[in-house]
Amino acid sequence: MRIQALPPQLINQIAAGEVVERPASVIKELVENSLDAGSSRIEVDIEQGGAKLIRVRDNGAGIHSDDLALALSRHATSKIASLAELERVSSMGFRGEALPSIASVSRLTIATRTEGQSTGWSITGDGGDQVTAPEPSAHPQGTTIEVRDLFYNTPARRKFMRAEKTEFSHIETQLKRLALSRFDVSFTLTHNRKEVFTLPLAEQPLEQERRLSGLLGSSFVEQVLHLDREQAGLSLRGWIAKPVFSRSQADMQYFYVNGRMIRDKLVSHAVRQAFQDVLFHGRHPAFVLYLDLDPMQVDVNVHPAKHEVRFRDSRMVHGFIYRTLHHVLAETRPGQEVDRNTGEIRLVESEKAIIDSAPAVAAYQRPLGFHVQERQANYQSSFDIQRPEFPEKSTDQTEPDAQVPPLGYALAQLKGIYILAENETGLILVDMHAAHERITYERFKQAMEQGRISSQPLLVPVSVPVSAREAELAIEHQALFGELGMEVDRLGAETLVVRAIPVLLHGADAEKLLRDILSDIVIHGTSDRIRNDINEVLATMACHGSVRANRRLTHEEMNALLRDMERTQRSDQCNHGRPTWVQLDLNTLDKLFLRGQ
Repeated sequence: MRIQALPPQLINQIAAGEVVERPASVIKELVENSLDAGSSRIEVDIEQGGAKLIRVRDNGAGIHSDDLALALSRHATSKIASLAELERVSSMGFRGEALPSIASVSRLTIATRTEGQSTGWSITGDGGDQVTAPEPSAHPQGTTIEVRDLFYNTPARRKFMRAEKTEFSHIETQLKRLALSRFDVSFTLTHNRKEVFTLPLAEQPLEQERRLSGLLGSSFVEQVLHLDREQAGLSLRGWIAKPVFSRSQADMQYFYVNGRMIRDKLVSHAVRQAFQDVLFHGRHPAFVLYLDLDPMQVDVNVHPAKHEVRFRDSRMVHGFIYRTLHHVLAETRPGQEVDRNTGEIRLVESEKAIIDSAPAVAAYQRPLGFHVQERQANYQSSFDIQRPEFPEKSTDQTEPDAQVPPLGYALAQLKGIYILAENETGLILVDMHAAHERITYERFKQAMEQGRISSQPLLVPVSVPVSAREAELAIEHQALFGELGMEVDRLGAETLVVRAIPVLLHGADAEKLLRDILSDIVIHGTSDRIRNDINEVLATMACHGSVRANRRLTHEEMNALLRDMERTQRSDQCNHGRPTWVQLDLNTLDKLFLRGQ
């Protein structure tokens, strides 16, 4: 066949195949246009899962009547006009393909009015090459777009649509993602004339948490840590759920770059690394995170549906995300508080003082050399167990009030497994093995970091054939290999030799280790593989070195363990993501015994 130009209608339908996958894709494109128009209110009406009707109404800037016909022309947009603007684009849409693509596979009507026009205008397309001329139409400021009979003229595409319930589920999920991207916009969703949800404006922290609760569930909000960090032109804010709120699948992960929902392997890797030693294998973290950076530092023009982006300095972005989440997760320990305005996580000053000032008397695990001790005067004999006597509040205002540590004081040991303690709020239950395992693990890691990773020469160096590019990367990153306890040299253009590996990885496959690290460097610009492998060894050592079930502890040992939990990072959960302690406040206990009812 000879080369020939494709008909405009076929071009639009090909573009629709990339942009309009299903009704939810239409929702994404239309709502993003509404957001770009500066809307503060967006209403979405759906009938029959989007197959019969999709209507999106907003109160944005509207479309000028002279531009309506252009709105249904390919590559016509008001959002960019030059390459320079494309490289700094901050709007959700900019390709000028969405409306003509949708119009080519449906019956589409646009009704709109701008602020300066005395009347509204409308235009209609029926899936063909022609559209009607703009006609006057009664309409408030803003735009309403109706998409009827989606894929009516492309039967093959319509056959791929699922059941009404399934398609609407995708629509609801898509609108949730959009609603989480813009708390300064109200959203309403209606299906078959029944309201599904209404989300009012949520510009204050508590209002935002109510929107999170409505979209992701109250249990998510109850377990989240808020964060807000800035560094080197990068800003990361949002919410991550504590490791105890992990998921069996990655269904509650929302990541936005400059307000745009994206799926990115680099981001996913950084998040996984941050949660690496606080989650069970196969479990997935939950989060809603927003990364903001200079639009020049991210390319959003790499995917037709704009699901993916490309960072110009991927290593810097990866490191920033990892360090920020790693720091926030490190502060999950008893006695912390979150500032709702700044998102800062810190120890309550009064509790920090009581933790840091606790003198020492007895160790709870002498073989590991931990010597955290308690005042003997704080205990008395009662009910055949030693129970703490909480200090009374000082009546002299010149002296600070005595404080009780966050985890209180030990009352007893239950079945050789749990420690029961009393604090100012009520009853504390501690899994002593899980808690001690985390404490031991964190101290092993600190010792490794302070002494660096020791290496051990191989009796027989291992030659590894690689590509020329991989050999160059190995030489470029020799300092990194040195930090990781590996000695790697280049023997030839395509040959490397491993002369030493970390002591704790004695017996490991040196060739596989080298190849895996090189693969990480190629993809992410760095590698934490050796550190992760060593951490697994340390975790195993910590597990075997921690107090076991059925070991009887004295009250001094139990209280020493409580104080160490308050000092140790990530002590809210063990190395496998299980909680180490729970709080039962008096209200909860009263409900168990029907008190006050």
